[in-house]
Amino acid sequence: MPIRKAEARWQGSLKSGKGEVKTESGALSAPYSFTSRFEEGTGTNPEELIAAAHAGCFSMALSLMLTEAGYEPDTIETTAKVSIEKQETGFRITRIDLETEVSAAGIDEKTFQEKAQAAKEGCPVSQALAGPRIELKARLRQ
Repeated sequence: MPIRKAEARWQGSLKSGKGEVKTESGALSAPYSFTSRFEEGTGTNPEELIAAAHAGCFSMALSLMLTEAGYEPDTIETTAKVSIEKQETGFRITRIDLETEVSAAGIDEKTFQEKAQAAKEGCPVSQALAGPRIELKARLRQ
């Protein structure tokens, strides 16, 4: 299996500094800063990148679960919301909310919810992020 790589470069102090994150594939090269992470500044941040990775991984895992059960999904649209909070010992990612909406012909609600939960637990990114509570809200389009 391949090993994926990304890089980050930071210059300066936490509040006045700035940085850039890059992926090995070249698909992403984005600035980040204190304001893009903890306020509403321009650029990306680690939590946004975790959210993108989690939404993508979960969607693929759910597609696998549905397909293996005999239900070919038309679309899977997932949003991941990563919450970071200040704690006594610093900042901590405390929660991830996954919301997915799926179109798949012939599947009943009970089976769909079972497959969505299995995808949440089986997704490699979910497993890597097992520290924060991960909540799932799954909707089946009729």
